[in-house]
Amino acid sequence: MKIAIPAQSGELSSEIDPRFSRAEWLMVVDTETAEVNTQKNTVDRSASIFGIQTAQNVVELGVEAVITGNIGPSAFTALSTSGIKIFLCQSGTIEQALALLKAGKLKEVDHATVKGHWF
Repeated sequence: MKIAIPAQSGELSSEIDPRFSRAEWLMVVDTETAEVNTQKNTVDRSASIFGIQTAQNVVELGVEAVITGNIGPSAFTALSTSGIKIFLCQSGTIEQALALLKAGKLKEVDHATVKGHWF
């Protein structure tokens, strides 16, 4: 399974960034091949649609799931309508979050966990 995780740096030992759409880094981990793809989240954070932009970028990466600390309504809608599952992990490293998902200990959400940011 390919999983996207917002990160505070570009390393597997990095802490999860609790802000999906505003994260500096996105890590994509393929749990079947152990391949890791790290990229800068290049969305325009001054634009009012940064949540949708980040979600669209993740959809284009072909992921099946996202692990994040929080998810806003725009990003949630964009991801869920694309069939991407969203799991919550409020803290810890990318490696720890992946282990928790594999152990079935992360909660899948069916709604946004924070309010949208309106400018």
